[in-house]
Amino acid sequence: MTKLFEKRFSELESQVISIEATKQRRHSEYTGSYDHVDDNLILNWQVKVKNLLSNLCGENSQHFAAFIEAGKVSSFTSNYTILQQLKAVFMAAKEDFEGGYLNSVRNLVQAEVFDNELDQAKELLSSGYASAAAVIAGVVLETTLRNMCSDNGIPFGKLDKMNADLTKQGVYNSLIQKRITALAGIRNSAAHGKIEEFSKDDVSSMISEIERFVASTLA
Repeated sequence: MTKLFEKRFSELESQVISIEATKQRRHSEYTGSYDHVDDNLILNWQVKVKNLLSNLCGENSQHFAAFIEAGKVSSFTSNYTILQQLKAVFMAAKEDFEGGYLNSVRNLVQAEVFDNELDQAKELLSSGYASAAAVIAGVVLETTLRNMCSDNGIPFGKLDKMNADLTKQGVYNSLIQKRITALAGIRNSAAHGKIEEFSKDDVSSMISEIERFVASTLA
């Protein structure tokens, strides 16, 4: 996923440089001399960047909003000036992406990793390895709680403590806390070989619940 975004940023950076290279000097009796590039080239590039920022940052993000604002046409402003404004926002987004400062990127990558881990857990369960499946699903659950703690300035700790701290801070309610405690109990029983304390159906429900919980945190 990140490689795809890297490639797209690189392509669009090259494209805007090519557009800039077509700059021509024009003259108007109202505004004097100004730089101009083909409007269609700008529009083509602008649509592609909007799509990228929408998918990457979300339409409620500062990057997307700034890009929309930068593209607004005003009186006596050349389209080359507007292109420079758009490019400035685009390069800021590219820099933040490359620096790992966009939460949505982390979420996309994390979602991909979690999907793979939970798919592995499902495969193990279907093959009769309920304990291994529960342990892997439990790792996904604990990693999700760690990420939530990081996002909310809560120190890392054992799963139960992070679960309690997230509830105290109002990140989620006590009902979710109790359910996470129950899911962690299945993981702990599996990790300690106490197979009599859970069933295959318990693990199947555990995986499904963790899947929904992860999806809600990455939304």
